[in-house]
Amino acid sequence: MGTYKRFEDLPAWKDAARLYVSIEDLVKDNAFKNHGDMRDQLLRATLSISNNIAEGFERGSTNDLIRFIYYARGSAGEVRSMLQVMSGSQRFSHLKSQISDLKSPAESISRQLRGWVDQLQNSDIAGQRHLNDASRKSYDQRKSADAFNELLERARKGEKVEWGPMPDD
Repeated sequence: MGTYKRFEDLPAWKDAARLYVSIEDLVKDNAFKNHGDMRDQLLRATLSISNNIAEGFERGSTNDLIRFIYYARGSAGEVRSMLQVMSGSQRFSHLKSQISDLKSPAESISRQLRGWVDQLQNSDIAGQRHLNDASRKSYDQRKSADAFNELLERARKGEKVEWGPMPDD
């Protein structure tokens, strides 16, 4: 995952927002008419995915971001669970195809969030809130050196390498 400046640009947030719109369409069905609690919980859990991604991102610390990504993953799991239960219910049998189509993006979001957490847990940066000019410069220099070393290694292996300005990300 590259460096993102806004949560709205994060692929996982975009997918979660799209999932919410799709769930909104699903719950308009009459099968939810006497199951308002299920409809409301499904909507809340789905919205919670994107909201937790946004809140964690805006907190400015890697530890907070990781915690909120786990909250988002929990909500994604809740959505998947509800969809799975609904797919086995006679009440929702006419929505089986639509429900099935929603499981895949919910699973994808969970995988994206898991990968993001893995990346963050292996990062040596504490988050924007903890950066000052000196630590930012040091971090940027390390990233640039790592990128240069990667190019050297690829060149050593005989791969064609484009030499030029080092990437910022």
